[in-house]
Amino acid sequence: MASTAGGCGVVDFQAAWMDLGLPAAVREVLSAARRVQTPETRADLLDWALGRSSGETDWTSGNRDDRGQYEVVFQAPWSWRFVEAVITKARNGLAVNYPDPAMRRRDPEAMVIGDRLPTDKPTYEKRFGEGFEMTRRATLDWLKTQELVAMPFYAGTDTLGYGSLLIVPRQAAFFAAALGDLQGMIPRSQVPADFKVTGGVLFVAPPFRHTHFGGRQVVVHSRMETHQEIFAYNLYPGPSAKKGVYSMLLDKGEREGWTTNHCSAVAVVTPYENQLILMHEGASGGGKSEMTEHIHRMEDGRLLIGKNVVTQEERTLNLPEACHLRPIADDMACAHPSYQGGSIREDGEGTRPHHGRLMIADAENAWFVRVDHIHSYGTAPNLERLCINPPEPLVFLNHYVVPGGTCLTWEHIEDAPRKMCPNPRVILPRRMLEDILDGPQRVDVRSFGVRCPATHRDSQLYGILAMIHVLSPALAWLWRLVAPRGHGNPSIQTQKTAGMESEGVGSYWAFATGRRVDQANLLLRQIVETPETRYVLIPNQHIGAWKVGFMAEWIAREYLARRGSAKFGRDQVREAPFPLLGYIPHQLRIEGSMIPRVFLAVEEQIQGGMEVYEEGARQWREFFARELKQFQVPDLDPLGHRIIEACLDAAHQEDYRKLIPHPMFRDEG
Repeated sequence: MASTAGGCGVVDFQAAWMDLGLPAAVREVLSAARRVQTPETRADLLDWALGRSSGETDWTSGNRDDRGQYEVVFQAPWSWRFVEAVITKARNGLAVNYPDPAMRRRDPEAMVIGDRLPTDKPTYEKRFGEGFEMTRRATLDWLKTQELVAMPFYAGTDTLGYGSLLIVPRQAAFFAAALGDLQGMIPRSQVPADFKVTGGVLFVAPPFRHTHFGGRQVVVHSRMETHQEIFAYNLYPGPSAKKGVYSMLLDKGEREGWTTNHCSAVAVVTPYENQLILMHEGASGGGKSEMTEHIHRMEDGRLLIGKNVVTQEERTLNLPEACHLRPIADDMACAHPSYQGGSIREDGEGTRPHHGRLMIADAENAWFVRVDHIHSYGTAPNLERLCINPPEPLVFLNHYVVPGGTCLTWEHIEDAPRKMCPNPRVILPRRMLEDILDGPQRVDVRSFGVRCPATHRDSQLYGILAMIHVLSPALAWLWRLVAPRGHGNPSIQTQKTAGMESEGVGSYWAFATGRRVDQANLLLRQIVETPETRYVLIPNQHIGAWKVGFMAEWIAREYLARRGSAKFGRDQVREAPFPLLGYIPHQLRIEGSMIPRVFLAVEEQIQGGMEVYEEGARQWREFFARELKQFQVPDLDPLGHRIIEACLDAAHQEDYRKLIPHPMFRDEG
């Protein structure tokens, strides 16, 4: 992430890269480029992002006079001029904006595979009608004509040692600044003398988006024996600087027998000083970043549980003191065998003693936080305070700011007149976050978030989830296989259909390069080997006819933390009318206040009823049947086959519990 390996001596990368045994393509490009620069400090990258020399900018927050603005421009062979991004100097950092609205969020179809190894993903040859080699050669040749930034870093935590390298045109140095924050950069003078590329190389060539790919986001992944090559043809960091590095980790894990989970994680400390570690998974927009946020309050201090979209009725909750949060991870967490007390043998197979709970560590050095829910001052005071007056300049994306002004988290750029961009982001380095937990942490509860639409008689959709569902391990695995993207996802470009779509295994399938079945088996083994970690399902946005935003997961977080290690009694829960939704608590009481039953029994809501509930169940049933069939292949673990067959045969709760018989309730030992 941000440090260096020890015990082997260090070298100046810019002066000594030729002696490091770098991949042939890297050596070819760097030896021919017009100029190669490697940053020593984060400030170097911020200066270069504005087209300046190192040390040229006063980055103190009191600097009101610097109104710098820089266009990231590329010239095509036929003299077309492409402005890919505009970088604005703000008092509190850099604001990055893309003239093309299609570049402001991740295209879910950006990934293509450029190699011939086994994969279930679209290949370059299938999508574009030819092999990738000619485009790869043209990309390397183009990079040789540019002034470049070459930045070494580690993919994932430094201790894993997955050496990686970014090669990007200098005029797009903001991209290096973003990656340097997200994964950490190894300073130019502190690169280990034995540095090897075992993670991957990220080549960035923005003009090819126009010359080869019709303006679309395209990121080509080419797996090799020792590392992965990634060719990014656009400058939005989502599918490359962030998810491209995620792909490197997934590729390493697939070969070594472990995975990197798509999740946030937080230690929730109750007012009574009890601690529960919650790991929240889900598709993009599923509430991962929000799980580490402080709970949002109304002006009078109450919590707005929800507002009925039909009657406009509001339900509130008094919670005098919320739990204290100690963030662990925001989006990616490595579950490496060494964290579980195991190891990886030279043949790639891991050994794992059974400690009961899953152990994870943050795979990132900074968090890519979406702030679309902040529309005015005071919505998220702690986050707003940090972003307005940060200890170091921050990198903002998709925010409106005048040169020299202060970038505000509620000032989002417009995609069109009076249509706000739904994906404003800020990159928050871990070192700036208060009371953060470092290193591997043991997970007590794994939650899974689902974006749900308003569901009532006039909108009979699939938003039938209650505020919290308790899942058996087998059901938890099934939900991770299908990983519904759900309603109104702000993180990606507009979906092609109005119904549910799947992000697939563990919700990270969009970033994996191999086969679904391999990731499905890894997730199943992870669940089977951690019998003391429990599982819940949590909706966001809507519960039936009630608009709840992310309040459902915040209340569930408060409730689960107060329960601590105590399992539910079997008499405290009921089976959901729809078996795939597991069990629902009869009641939720927090600090003496009862959560209204309308949020726990969606089938009883006056605006819907059982008929609407059953229609939503039908939509879920068809969705699961459609998505699960693709996993019924010979290489799936036999236990996985039995779980999927049970689902397709309309199994009941006890059937799922018997398939992975981990103790769920307190009367089971």
